[in-house]
Amino acid sequence: MLGVITLRDVLEHLGLIRREFGSRGVVWCLLAALSRRRTTFLEVALRLKES
Repeated sequence: MLGVITLRDVLEHLGLIRREFGSRGVVWCLLAALSRRRTTFLEVALRLKES
């Protein structure tokens, strides 16, 4: 287990991500997954909190 966001994970948990982090969180997770950069959900969540 690497903890890296995958598109499959984002799509499976889309409702949960939207409910907890809003539409902006969904967009950030999708962008992270589609960029193919090794990114964890924690990195995305911290970036959301900073902005």
